[in-house]
Amino acid sequence: MPRGNFGRCAGCGAQIIWIKTKAGKNMPCNTLLVDYKADGGKDKIVLQTGEVVSGTIVSSQDDPDGSGYTSHFATCSNAKNFRRRK
Repeated sequence: MPRGNFGRCAGCGAQIIWIKTKAGKNMPCNTLLVDYKADGGKDKIVLQTGEVVSGTIVSSQDDPDGSGYTSHFATCSNAKNFRRRK
Protein backbone atom coordinates (compact mmCIF):
# COMPACT_ATOMS: atom_id res chain seq x y z
CA MET A 1 0.00 0.00 0.00
CA PRO A 2 1.50 3.37 -0.97
CA ARG A 3 2.38 5.80 1.76
CA GLY A 4 0.67 9.09 1.09
CA ASN A 5 -2.68 10.74 0.74
CA PHE A 6 -4.73 10.78 -2.42
CA GLY A 7 -6.37 13.95 -3.68
CA ARG A 8 -7.13 15.97 -6.80
CA CYS A 9 -4.97 18.60 -8.45
CA ALA A 10 -6.49 22.05 -8.02
CA GLY A 11 -5.13 23.06 -11.44
CA CYS A 12 -6.18 20.25 -13.77
CA GLY A 13 -8.41 18.00 -11.67
CA ALA A 14 -6.27 14.86 -12.07
CA GLN A 15 -6.05 12.41 -9.21
CA ILE A 16 -2.71 12.75 -7.39
CA ILE A 17 -0.93 11.18 -4.46
CA TRP A 18 0.89 13.33 -1.92
CA ILE A 19 4.26 11.83 -0.95
CA LYS A 20 6.24 13.27 1.97
CA THR A 21 9.85 13.72 0.80
CA LYS A 22 12.93 13.10 2.95
CA ALA A 23 13.11 16.89 3.32
CA GLY A 24 9.66 16.81 4.98
CA LYS A 25 7.81 18.51 2.11
CA ASN A 26 4.66 17.12 0.52
CA MET A 27 5.11 16.52 -3.22
CA PRO A 28 2.15 15.98 -5.56
CA CYS A 29 2.79 12.94 -7.75
CA ASN A 30 0.93 11.14 -10.51
CA THR A 31 -0.75 8.00 -9.18
CA LEU A 32 0.64 5.67 -11.85
CA LEU A 33 3.75 3.78 -10.72
CA VAL A 34 6.61 3.86 -13.24
CA ASP A 35 9.64 1.57 -13.50
CA TYR A 36 13.07 3.19 -13.61
CA LYS A 37 16.79 2.61 -13.98
CA ALA A 38 18.83 4.53 -11.39
CA ASP A 39 21.37 5.73 -13.95
CA GLY A 40 21.44 9.44 -13.10
CA GLY A 41 19.15 10.24 -16.04
CA LYS A 42 16.95 13.30 -16.48
CA ASP A 43 13.79 11.82 -14.95
CA LYS A 44 13.05 12.42 -11.26
CA ILE A 45 11.33 9.49 -9.61
CA VAL A 46 9.76 9.85 -6.16
CA LEU A 47 9.92 6.62 -4.17
CA GLN A 48 7.29 5.63 -1.63
CA THR A 49 9.88 6.28 1.09
CA GLY A 50 10.09 9.95 0.01
CA GLU A 51 13.52 9.63 -1.60
CA VAL A 52 13.90 11.33 -5.00
CA VAL A 53 16.02 9.40 -7.53
CA SER A 54 17.49 10.65 -10.81
CA GLY A 55 17.07 8.01 -13.46
CA THR A 56 15.42 6.95 -16.68
CA ILE A 57 11.86 5.68 -16.90
CA VAL A 58 11.86 2.23 -18.56
CA SER A 59 9.39 -0.57 -19.24
CA SER A 60 9.10 -3.54 -16.92
CA GLN A 61 10.82 -5.71 -19.57
CA ASP A 62 14.02 -3.61 -19.29
CA ASP A 63 15.03 -5.08 -15.89
CA PRO A 64 14.23 -1.94 -13.85
CA ASP A 65 16.01 -1.04 -10.61
CA GLY A 66 12.71 -0.15 -8.95
CA SER A 67 9.43 1.68 -9.25
CA GLY A 68 8.13 5.01 -8.06
CA TYR A 69 6.06 8.03 -9.00
CA THR A 70 6.65 11.02 -11.26
CA SER A 71 6.10 14.52 -9.93
CA HIS A 72 2.75 15.89 -11.04
CA PHE A 73 4.45 19.22 -11.79
CA ALA A 74 6.11 17.50 -14.78
CA THR A 75 2.77 16.66 -16.42
CA CYS A 76 0.18 19.15 -15.10
CA SER A 77 -1.20 21.45 -17.78
CA ASN A 78 -1.53 24.22 -15.16
CA ALA A 79 1.78 23.75 -13.32
CA LYS A 80 2.81 27.33 -14.10
CA ASN A 81 0.01 28.55 -11.81
CA PHE A 82 1.69 26.87 -8.83
CA ARG A 83 5.26 28.05 -9.35
CA ARG A 84 6.60 30.34 -6.67
CA ARG A 85 7.89 33.72 -7.73
CA LYS A 86 11.47 34.55 -6.90
